Amino acid sequence: MQTKPRLLTVLDFVTAALFVLATGMVFFYAPLEAVMGQVQRVFYFHVAAGWVGMLSFLVAAIAGVVYLTSTNRKWDIVSLSAIEIGIVFAFINIVSGSIWARPIWNTWWTWDPRLTTATVMELIYAAYLMLRQGIEDPDRRARFGAVYAIVGFVSVPLTFFSARLFRTIHPIVIGTNEAGAEGDFDMTPMMLQTFMFSLLTFTFIFADLLWHRIRVGRLADKVEQLRLKTIE
Repeated sequence: MQTKPRLLTVLDFVTAALFVLATGMVFFYAPLEAVMGQVQRVFYFHVAAGWVGMLSFLVAAIAGVVYLTSTNRKWDIVSLSAIEIGIVFAFINIVSGSIWARPIWNTWWTWDPRLTTATVMELIYAAYLMLRQGIEDPDRRARFGAVYAIVGFVSVPLTFFSARLFRTIHPIVIGTNEAGAEGDFDMTPMMLQTFMFSLLTFTFIFADLLWHRIRVGRLADKVEQLRLKTIE
């Protein structure tokens, strides 16, 4: 494996520092929400995790398009890496949302349009990994994976806009909230600053993890190429 780039090492430290600072802002800088209390603090990382999930799937779709036009396998590695990261953070988003919902909605889960579409999105990309496992030829696997990543991305804007398109009790954090939505709240300037800093921090986390995963993916690709040569 190639020597770890110095810039990646710097990114590791910057990302860790940002995460520590963001955590501190969530618990010690952002004021306590008057109605929901302490559980509202979950929302800063809940939304940020959802942002990383959707950003990951967008990167995967773009990489899929580039792969289909160039047939360069490095873009398949980028797409796979982004989707794996996206699945993890989308799951964090769903779980943290359930933690918030228990005291606010008095239930861990409800088939609200936002929750339902988020779960469907998660399952769609989980199926992407299963599809890849069933195809042994690397080029064919990359081609099918690219098409799937592009088509599967339809679920991402549907999930994002579901709270705006359908009747839902899920609060709309970015944009105007529906009147009377359960859990609706207005952010103070300090809350907004914490929220934006959390989004920035998680964007750095995504970039850092993606870079690491791509490096691992390149190594795995080389191992597979060597294995195929020995079989031949």
